[in-house]
Amino acid sequence: MIPVNILAVRYLPGADPGFARSLGAPAGHTSLGMLTTDCDDATYIALDAATKAADVEVSYARSFYAGSANASTPNAGEIIGILSGRSPGAVRSGMDAAIAALGRIGFEEANGVPYLAHTVSSVGSYLAKEAGVPLGSAIAYLIAPPLEAMYAMDYALKAADVKLCKLYAPPSETNFGGGLLSGTQSACQAACDAFASAVKEIAARPL
Repeated sequence: MIPVNILAVRYLPGADPGFARSLGAPAGHTSLGMLTTDCDDATYIALDAATKAADVEVSYARSFYAGSANASTPNAGEIIGILSGRSPGAVRSGMDAAIAALGRIGFEEANGVPYLAHTVSSVGSYLAKEAGVPLGSAIAYLIAPPLEAMYAMDYALKAADVKLCKLYAPPSETNFGGGLLSGTQSACQAACDAFASAVKEIAARPL
């Protein structure tokens, strides 16, 4: 697994209410926690984990253009994620959960081709909204470079009883592609395995 580097973390225990609302925080959520990392998709999954561990919401999460190798400053990386909550303690608990999750989630690599094929067994509020599925559903989170992603997505969809919930058509901000699939946990894992196998096939023999 390619490790995710956490670049910067900061807390605003009493953010300006108007500022918090402009970042998407619900009413009453004036405590914020911010982080940047060098891997956007792993961080989206980790931020979702925060919503399951504490009474927080993912108020703002955006990828930066061109990827971490082309980051604008040393601590910018590939993504900024902002959690919001009613109390500083809730936000810190959520951030602790996100940071812990980042130690377990990351891209794999096949002949220099990075890919993410990760089953989220029970989504929190953030990924449930992104995928348009009920809270607690299982999803397959699939990401790879453009051609590999589109080729492997078809394999994943045919490998198991899964449904395409969201397609990330290339290029994304980081010039990758992929999507979110839903189904049972075992079906999502089968889809992840098929996606990974297809990416490895291209990595081994691109032409």
